[in-house]
Amino acid sequence: MSATTTGRVTVIGRPGCVQCTATHRALDARGIDYRTVNVDELRESAADELRALGFAQLPVVQVAGMASWSGFRPDRIEAIDAEAVTR
Repeated sequence: MSATTTGRVTVIGRPGCVQCTATHRALDARGIDYRTVNVDELRESAADELRALGFAQLPVVQVAGMASWSGFRPDRIEAIDAEAVTR
Protein backbone atom coordinates (compact mmCIF):
# COMPACT_ATOMS: atom_id res chain seq x y z
CA MET A 1 0.00 0.00 0.00
CA SER A 2 1.38 3.40 -0.85
CA ALA A 3 0.85 6.59 1.05
CA THR A 4 0.34 10.21 0.14
CA THR A 5 1.85 12.75 2.49
CA THR A 6 1.29 15.90 0.45
CA GLY A 7 2.94 18.93 1.97
CA ARG A 8 4.63 16.98 4.73
CA VAL A 9 7.95 15.98 3.12
CA THR A 10 10.69 18.30 1.87
CA VAL A 11 13.93 17.05 0.33
CA ILE A 12 16.75 19.61 0.30
CA GLY A 13 19.47 18.58 -2.11
CA ARG A 14 21.22 19.45 -5.35
CA PRO A 15 21.32 18.13 -8.91
CA GLY A 16 23.81 15.32 -9.44
CA CYS A 17 23.72 14.22 -5.78
CA VAL A 18 23.67 10.41 -5.76
CA GLN A 19 22.06 10.15 -2.32
CA CYS A 20 19.46 12.75 -3.32
CA THR A 21 18.54 10.71 -6.39
CA ALA A 22 18.29 7.52 -4.32
CA THR A 23 16.03 9.32 -1.83
CA HIS A 24 13.77 10.61 -4.62
CA ARG A 25 13.52 7.13 -6.13
CA ALA A 26 12.66 5.54 -2.78
CA LEU A 27 9.98 8.15 -2.07
CA ASP A 28 8.57 7.74 -5.59
CA ALA A 29 8.51 3.94 -5.25
CA ARG A 30 6.38 4.27 -2.12
CA GLY A 31 4.04 6.86 -3.61
CA ILE A 32 5.12 9.49 -1.09
CA ASP A 33 4.62 13.04 -2.34
CA TYR A 34 7.43 15.45 -1.57
CA ARG A 35 8.72 18.89 -2.39
CA THR A 36 12.28 19.26 -3.68
CA VAL A 37 14.41 22.28 -2.78
CA ASN A 38 17.75 22.92 -4.50
CA VAL A 39 20.14 24.04 -1.77
CA ASP A 40 22.06 26.08 -4.36
CA GLU A 41 18.96 28.19 -5.02
CA LEU A 42 18.50 29.10 -1.35
CA ARG A 43 20.15 32.12 0.22
CA GLU A 44 23.94 31.90 0.45
CA SER A 45 23.98 30.98 4.12
CA ALA A 46 21.54 28.04 3.77
CA ALA A 47 24.22 25.35 3.42
CA ASP A 48 26.07 26.81 6.41
CA GLU A 49 22.86 26.82 8.43
CA LEU A 50 22.24 23.15 7.62
CA ARG A 51 25.79 22.30 8.71
CA ALA A 52 25.28 24.29 11.93
CA LEU A 53 22.21 22.14 12.62
CA GLY A 54 24.44 19.05 12.38
CA PHE A 55 23.65 17.91 8.86
CA ALA A 56 26.88 16.80 7.18
CA GLN A 57 25.53 15.57 3.85
CA LEU A 58 22.70 15.93 1.38
CA PRO A 59 19.88 15.42 1.07
CA VAL A 60 18.37 16.83 4.21
CA VAL A 61 14.87 15.42 4.55
CA GLN A 62 12.29 17.24 6.62
CA VAL A 63 9.02 15.53 7.51
CA ALA A 64 6.28 17.15 9.56
CA GLY A 65 5.99 15.30 12.85
CA MET A 66 9.32 13.48 12.49
CA ALA A 67 12.94 14.34 13.20
CA SER A 68 14.84 15.51 10.11
CA TRP A 69 17.79 13.53 8.75
CA SER A 70 20.49 13.72 6.12
CA GLY A 71 21.75 11.24 3.56
CA PHE A 72 19.93 8.32 1.97
CA ARG A 73 18.03 6.61 4.81
CA PRO A 74 15.71 3.88 3.51
CA ASP A 75 14.74 3.01 7.09
CA ARG A 76 13.50 6.55 7.70
CA ILE A 77 11.67 6.60 4.36
CA GLU A 78 9.89 3.38 5.33
CA ALA A 79 8.90 5.06 8.59
CA ILE A 80 7.24 7.88 6.61
CA ASP A 81 5.29 5.34 4.62
CA ALA A 82 4.28 3.34 7.69
CA GLU A 83 3.26 6.46 9.62
CA ALA A 84 1.16 7.79 6.75
CA VAL A 85 -0.61 4.48 6.14
CA THR A 86 -1.62 4.13 9.78
CA ARG A 87 -3.30 7.55 9.86
